[in-house]
Amino acid sequence: MAEESEASASEAAALAPEWRIAVAVDESEESMYALEWCLRNVVSEKAQRTIILIYARPPPPVYTSLDGTGVMFGDDVITIMEKYSRELAESVKERSKKVYEDYPNVKVEMKVGTGDARDVICELLEKVGADLLVIGSHGYGFVKRTLLGSVSDYCARNAKCPVLIVKRPAS
Repeated sequence: MAEESEASASEAAALAPEWRIAVAVDESEESMYALEWCLRNVVSEKAQRTIILIYARPPPPVYTSLDGTGVMFGDDVITIMEKYSRELAESVKERSKKVYEDYPNVKVEMKVGTGDARDVICELLEKVGADLLVIGSHGYGFVKRTLLGSVSDYCARNAKCPVLIVKRPAS
């Protein structure tokens, strides 16, 4: 009897449509914890799942041609800032890979957008047709959240799919 229910459950999982789960990642430990938590608790080995990592690269700074002393910025400063942004995105990709490499049955894609993280995440969710967003929380208090804004709160209010906010336990 138990074998029958296990067999029918795995058959149902195999026939279920593929889920596209988006996980917002950045440089923080909270986002890596959310990815790890998602893989352990949301992803089933029997069902088809695609994890879409969403990374919002910060927008390029608005440059004036003069710094505070009246000296003109050279192209090298802009080039260095752009290189740093690319390296940061690559670093996030590599850190994420270390988390999901133990899950060979999960298909993983990465989407990178540039701009405010709140807007980038919500826009990319729609573009990729995500069924669920998993996002970490820094656990800011009321005042910090009010002053700085919370990406997870914004996404919970504005995303067109369900949002699962993962809070990292206090260590």
